[in-house]
Amino acid sequence: MAATKDPRPCSIADALALVGEKYSLLVLREVCLGNGRFDQLVRNIGAPRDILAARLRRLVEAGILTKRLYSERPQRFEYRATQAGLELEPVLMTLREWGDRHLRKDTDLPMVVEHSCGSRLVSVVTCQACGGAVRHEDLTARPQAPGWTLSGPATA
Repeated sequence: MAATKDPRPCSIADALALVGEKYSLLVLREVCLGNGRFDQLVRNIGAPRDILAARLRRLVEAGILTKRLYSERPQRFEYRATQAGLELEPVLMTLREWGDRHLRKDTDLPMVVEHSCGSRLVSVVTCQACGGAVRHEDLTARPQAPGWTLSGPATA
């Protein structure tokens, strides 16, 4: 089956177009950990400097990070998460937990995140209305984009 020239309209795809580039979520991880200076980011992420600079530029342009001057001579900047960036932190925590569970089998964890209560964080997605934990079998997707059904384009 050939790829369609107009893929399904999707907020996941839109978000990935912005933060799905290699190193983008790692930049956000480091900034959320308090490591927002360029040299810290290079060291902790391992990204080539030119690629890292491009990712930072894009994240600032998108309003996920802000850039703040912290030294005049030489001119140096640090990056901080905006509200939009902070709203991605639960996504990072869920990805970290998934990696711990499925890739590391909960052994030799490189980092443990604790909640303010002192317990290890376990990310749970809940329904805003009833507070119930979200499980696949409880979800119903309802396509809203004109011309699309669950299985694809209505005309296919």
